[in-house]
Amino acid sequence: MKKNIILSGVGGQGILTMAAVIDLAAMNLGLYVKQAEVHGMSQRGGAVESHLRISSEEIYSDLIPQGKADVILSLEPMEALRYLPFLSPEGVIITAKEPYKNIPNYPDETELLQTVEKTATHVLVEAARLAKQAGSPKTYNIVMLGAAAPYLDIDHQELERAITQYFSAKGESVVNMNLKAFRLGLPNN
Repeated sequence: MKKNIILSGVGGQGILTMAAVIDLAAMNLGLYVKQAEVHGMSQRGGAVESHLRISSEEIYSDLIPQGKADVILSLEPMEALRYLPFLSPEGVIITAKEPYKNIPNYPDETELLQTVEKTATHVLVEAARLAKQAGSPKTYNIVMLGAAAPYLDIDHQELERAITQYFSAKGESVVNMNLKAFRLGLPNN
């Protein structure tokens, strides 16, 4: 098993939380994990990316080479397109439909989504609606983790276990809300 995942979005969206949950699930399975983050102006609104590599064999570099990402998991469509050079020809883009308009002259939303649709195998998610349905806009990232679950080669029950472990210190209601968000993000739910 080997999976190269680029997580992208803007500061404050929960990229590093998503990475931590995936890391925890992989480590619970005894897999090797390497992760590298680029925070930029991550205080809120700046680009954030995380390279996440998971394998059943030892990993020697924490950075994903161009053309080798199996998954681009993005919380924002423009950020998904920023990392296209990393996507393998067989890779998939999983992105929220909703833009995070953090710059002047943000590109047209329809054109952005059409570019994603034309460029690669893709999954477009109405993350804001599903997060609200889960009980909080803050679960947006966990909704997206649910949408990506079928592409991570980690059983969704292991990801749920990791969500429970990660959020347990915040109480049962926070754990349950995040589990609900994850399940709402899963395809066919």
